Amino acid sequence: MANDIIGVIPARYDSTRFPGKPLAIIAGKPMVQHVYERAGRAKFLDEVIVATDDNRIRQAVENFGGRVLMTSADHKTGTDRVAEVARAVEAKGYVNIQGDEPLIDAAFIDKCANLIIEGEQMSTLAARIATRADLFDQNVVKVVIDQGGHAVYFSRHAIPFPRKYLDRGVDVDMEASTYLRHVGVYGYCREALLAFADAGVCEAEELESLEQLRAVNIGIRIRVAFVDSPTQGVDLPEDVERIEKAIGSGDKGR
Repeated sequence: MANDIIGVIPARYDSTRFPGKPLAIIAGKPMVQHVYERAGRAKFLDEVIVATDDNRIRQAVENFGGRVLMTSADHKTGTDRVAEVARAVEAKGYVNIQGDEPLIDAAFIDKCANLIIEGEQMSTLAARIATRADLFDQNVVKVVIDQGGHAVYFSRHAIPFPRKYLDRGVDVDMEASTYLRHVGVYGYCREALLAFADAGVCEAEELESLEQLRAVNIGIRIRVAFVDSPTQGVDLPEDVERIEKAIGSGDKGR
């Protein structure tokens, strides 16, 4: 194969909460350019490709000299879009890089890519949950791992459920706990990625609105690497100012 690992940035224009989000100008550049340039710092990627279904995004990527591929508008998840790229550009593996994280740390990408190089089917990241608020926040996705470091399940709810604390009417001891939050960077070997796309949406994925549960459902083993904390993402227009301040202060991606 010409390439070992390719980084793919899925970029949709039609975000419900923030239409045109990949093109939002942050510190003088469209957000997708910030993500592309940070991904380009990763040591284990041979190439970075933006995958989009919108000509405005295509034009913006071409304007800054990036590589872009047009993909179907019908994809349900970012991983399905990455899989379309995989059918067009053959490689050993691929890393799905979230297009709304302009502060993504290249080291996060390398952690996922390296696990695929070492032979894992799929890889992702997790960080320790430090606060009770995050533990019970349904926007913070949790992951449970087994002794071998592979994901058992992901959920928007607190898993494992802290019954031993709540039954006694005491607060969860976050200092002693090992609760983990999922950090959404994914690596895949080619075979696992295409199997994921061919499988279609499963019930757990639909119920929790978590695409990685499709991989769990069909038996793909997901190896989890650890990072200190997640990167700051952009969900709403008001997040842009916060990210600009972080860039201005020399934020390294965390």
